[in-house]
Amino acid sequence: MAEAQLEDFRQETRAWLEENCPPGARGPGPISNGSTKIVIEDADTRLWLERMVEKGWTVPNWPTEYGGGGLSKDEYVVLLQEMGRIGARPALSSFGTSMIGPTLLEMGTEDQKARHLPRIARAEVEWCQGYSEPGSGSDLASLRTRAEDAGDHYLINGQKIWTSGAHHSDWMFILVRTDPDAPKHEGISFMLLPMDQEGVTVKPIRLISGDSPFNETFFDNAVAKKEDLVGELNKGWTVGKRLLQHERSGMESLVSGSSDSESSSLVAEARSRLGEVDGRIDDDGYRNEVLAYEMNNEVFRLAQKRAVEESDGGTPGPVTSIFKVYGSELQQDYYDLMIRMRGSGGPVADEAAFSDKALATVRNWLYYRAGSIYSGSNEIQRNIIAKRVLGLPD
Repeated sequence: MAEAQLEDFRQETRAWLEENCPPGARGPGPISNGSTKIVIEDADTRLWLERMVEKGWTVPNWPTEYGGGGLSKDEYVVLLQEMGRIGARPALSSFGTSMIGPTLLEMGTEDQKARHLPRIARAEVEWCQGYSEPGSGSDLASLRTRAEDAGDHYLINGQKIWTSGAHHSDWMFILVRTDPDAPKHEGISFMLLPMDQEGVTVKPIRLISGDSPFNETFFDNAVAKKEDLVGELNKGWTVGKRLLQHERSGMESLVSGSSDSESSSLVAEARSRLGEVDGRIDDDGYRNEVLAYEMNNEVFRLAQKRAVEESDGGTPGPVTSIFKVYGSELQQDYYDLMIRMRGSGGPVADEAAFSDKALATVRNWLYYRAGSIYSGSNEIQRNIIAKRVLGLPD
């Protein structure tokens, strides 16, 4: 797109956002995930979602025929920049927009795209991921949940674990074994199935952080229709791997870079806790640690932007494993530093004695200890980087 045309788009986008983004949709706050089981209480959040759905900007770079905005990569970058300028939250953020949607766009049939993508774009459905099983986490290809051919559908039996959001999801994308005699990376298929059926049972798992975002999910003759097999039968490992690349990249964060909010809050916390002299944090050791974090965070932002520019706007391939490793460890560094700066009041757990902000920091500190494990452990990601990015021998 010519520079003049892009500048015209920027001005039009800026004017539309100023007029249509409600005050309550700017800054931190609730974001819809599309679940039919979650009521959006906040009026501004509902209004923002309605306006963005109408505009096609819940999924700005998806084709218009599937409910998207049809924006080019350059236009998408401009939109995110302008949203960031006024602090506008995304109107919709879900596994549908970031994981299964991009996968179906790339690898789904036309029928699958027509049936599933518009509903994701209109925030009418939330998805969950049926990958990990007891004993099959990082070694995902050892999964044992089976799907048997039953004519016009498959019958699924087995168990998944750590299924994020399964308790309020409408649909699941799942990896199942369809040929038990094949080598473990073969004989796996990728399917879609509705969660609201008798054959699916969900049991939340309470975490040390106090939340229950994860679940155990049990399948007892659960039904997946034949038309919801994605890719070829017994070739689902390829589809499943590509979806993980979409998950690890997060195109919105790749284009806009990781948020500045953590860096700014870290500096503010350091100044508040440690004091400042002549505008500098009054502790040499922590000042150096905060500076190192800020520099590493900025390096991460620039690497993300470069990756999306080199990929012509599509999700990068194995390089997304670098983002998973570095991003998860950077997030752990942030919360470790936040907790340590609070001294003996850092790892608080007494809800009556400490503020909501302090409790939220501790819970996030506990929660993100798992960041280097979920979505493929960092050990697995380093193997992928070695083989597929650096080209090292097995």
